[in-house]
Amino acid sequence: MEPLVSIASRVFGYAQDKPLIFTEASFWVFFTILLAGYSFVYKAKTSRSLYLLIFSLFFYYKSSGLYFFLLIFSTICDYLIGWQVAKSRVEWKRKALVALSVAINLGVLGYFKYAYLFTDWVNQLLGTSLQVNNYVAQVWNAISGSSIDTSSIILPVGISFYTFQTISYTVDVYRRKVKPVKNIIDFGFYVSFFPQLVAGPIVRAAEFIPQLYQKYSLTQRELGHAIFLILNGLIKKVIISDYISINFVDRIFDAPLSYSGIENLLATYGYALQIYCDFSGYTDMAIGLALMLGFKLPLNFNSPYKATSITDFWHRWHISLSSWLRDYLYIPLGGNKKGSIRTYANLMVTMILGGLWHGANIRFVVWGGIHGAMLALEKFFGKLIPLQRHHKPALLRFAGAIITFHVVCLSWIFFRASSMSSAYNMLGQIFTRFGGSQVVDVVMGYSPVMLAMLVGFGTHWFPVTWKESIRGLFIKLPLAVKVAIAALVVMALLQVKSADVQPFIYFRF
Repeated sequence: MEPLVSIASRVFGYAQDKPLIFTEASFWVFFTILLAGYSFVYKAKTSRSLYLLIFSLFFYYKSSGLYFFLLIFSTICDYLIGWQVAKSRVEWKRKALVALSVAINLGVLGYFKYAYLFTDWVNQLLGTSLQVNNYVAQVWNAISGSSIDTSSIILPVGISFYTFQTISYTVDVYRRKVKPVKNIIDFGFYVSFFPQLVAGPIVRAAEFIPQLYQKYSLTQRELGHAIFLILNGLIKKVIISDYISINFVDRIFDAPLSYSGIENLLATYGYALQIYCDFSGYTDMAIGLALMLGFKLPLNFNSPYKATSITDFWHRWHISLSSWLRDYLYIPLGGNKKGSIRTYANLMVTMILGGLWHGANIRFVVWGGIHGAMLALEKFFGKLIPLQRHHKPALLRFAGAIITFHVVCLSWIFFRASSMSSAYNMLGQIFTRFGGSQVVDVVMGYSPVMLAMLVGFGTHWFPVTWKESIRGLFIKLPLAVKVAIAALVVMALLQVKSADVQPFIYFRF
């Protein structure tokens, strides 16, 4: 029989290769235990917040190990700064406090995300040979006596999301859009709420904090909706995203010159579907899990590949990030209030910085630059040919959707490729070695993957009324039928699930 110490170590210890993620059985054990205890505390608001804070911190510890303390540090800093901003009546002090919050948060984010990039720049400019050192691990080794490698920096899971979340809190307190949170337990819960902690959506304090002081409520309809979202998210992630990734997309992107242009193009389409199903699948599950606990998270995706322009795309894709960039970067830069040239420049700066938010690599700059340039072009032509989005001729909307989809797919090549040269190789294969005569052979050779892609894109492009009808029908089903459907979905997941853990794509950002 396994010793109790060994069991405790496995349950409560951190293992980098065994994170708590929604597609693993260990997470559902965790969530079942959470629900069992939640039934005793959900009626008392303070006890509920404390209980969920403890479980959320444990969840993050199991996902990030010692970087758990960075989350604690960020939470304490912004809680204290937020109170000081609200109390102060001197404008320059209020601005200085907001600047301090931004500096702390971006400083921590910059160190972990951009240390290698900045070090390379300094070495190239000054001819030095500076090396990156993980000072956080060094301090932890000194305190705990551990021997964590200090020669490399590992990006903490979810740091980009909770950093933006806490910055928006401080700024909104300064703008008097939200009052400071009453106690650090509530604020800590807001920052660390586990369903959306590691990959969003980025939740504004004004959206979430008021829910902490409301009575728990979960109707039968909401429960059905939550179950539907969770199952939908699991299907998107495991049956579509992971399957086409492992069996097709990764192979092509890893060695584009080994495959024909048609295979490279299909892999590009495949990645467009993969990242959508992966990220929106996570969001579906996050919203469903939160709803079961009595909290509502904002919509983060709205059929983005139906977009008829890049502007429309960003109204549908990663909505919480695009609205954050708009409210806390684009508008403060001047938005569209300082003339056309300044508007175009603001769009480019916003999208390039949005690209860098994803990673310290020129590929993300190119990805953001493509979107920024297209947004600027749409603004320019929109002034020349003013057309209402909902009153465009059907043929023009269809053409816009086709063009938008392919521009987005073009940008995804730079987002996904391992290097700029790999991205250029893919584009070279597509445009110079297409191999159109091989289309039938390629489709037949990858028929299971092509079928998964057809189902994925087909359901994505379903009319909204169809999707709402399916969701409504599921919600109205008796609970026993819902359970039976859930069991069938789990069986299907087990059939196609990879033996290796497949983290969500946005965990790396």
